[in-house]
Amino acid sequence: MKTAQRLLAIDVGAGTQDILLYEAGQPIENCVKLVLPSPTVIKAAEIKEATEQGQDLFISGRLMGGGANKKAIQKHLEAGYQVYAQANAAKTIKDNLELVRELGVEIVEEPPAGDYREVSFGDVDLELLADSLAGFGVELPDEYALAVQDHGENLGGSDRQFRFEHWQSFVEGGGELAELSYLEIPDYLTRMKAAQSLAPGALLMDTGAAAIRGALCDPQVAAQQEQGVVVVNIGNLHTLGILVKGNRVRGLFEHHTSLMTSEKLVDYINRLQSKELSNQEVYADRGHGAYIDPELTEQDFGLVAVTGPNRHLAAELGYYLAVPCGDMMLSGCFGLVAAAKEQGLISS
Repeated sequence: MKTAQRLLAIDVGAGTQDILLYEAGQPIENCVKLVLPSPTVIKAAEIKEATEQGQDLFISGRLMGGGANKKAIQKHLEAGYQVYAQANAAKTIKDNLELVRELGVEIVEEPPAGDYREVSFGDVDLELLADSLAGFGVELPDEYALAVQDHGENLGGSDRQFRFEHWQSFVEGGGELAELSYLEIPDYLTRMKAAQSLAPGALLMDTGAAAIRGALCDPQVAAQQEQGVVVVNIGNLHTLGILVKGNRVRGLFEHHTSLMTSEKLVDYINRLQSKELSNQEVYADRGHGAYIDPELTEQDFGLVAVTGPNRHLAAELGYYLAVPCGDMMLSGCFGLVAAAKEQGLISS
């Protein structure tokens, strides 16, 4: 397989989509970079406009990330307007389509009769991006790497618990950093599969994993990686803290950023380092959970590196603020590039 020279990395978050057009041999400072509103924010604005204009809504396309768009759908229904949705796109609201129907959404395969506003769902719009960059003389490459947060398809039970079972299985299986990226995606990671269908052949990562992998590209973090580091990504929706030693993840916790305070963050990080943080307490606090390899005996992990758009929660705590390649907002993109290099998709 011939190694590519150019890669489009897109990190799809809850607030922004961060984009890097990586070119081998080009100084990273000269590569094309964009920070744009996330797809869920864009789609929420389209739905809000339909509500304001009194139009029924037809949602087509694919499963994508929820958040702002789900709230906009709820408000549209509360305003008394109809919502029709194709089955795959409707899974953005809930994996179980019966629960989607109970909310008042009608599942259809064809557009409804009469007047309606169509909103096409999807985490990636390569055509729009290509058209936008064409005016600057920039062409998209043929290789893609995407990061989305995927809870996994769960038709019953807790989404939080289901997602964390995935994390725990990963650590129990060895926790190799290289295993955080996918070319062949497990069937239950349906959001990743939907994103890959829009960018065929793309490498996929979870957004938290991509940000952590990107923070490890910071020279000061990389210098301590063999000894052991704590890397924390404080995203717009989720906070993920990971114990990394060498090329293995040895423990982690995940919580909702909206429920984090500086005081709680310090406590969680301290007890992650001391291997005392329990899954039960994080889950009971409405987080996803915590898991630490029971065979972990090292007392290292002295360096705490923080990244993410809400790193201000840690600004006064004395932790190191990781800035890979001089640009914190593209941590996830740098992680995607690092993973693509590990997979042999692009040149160094």
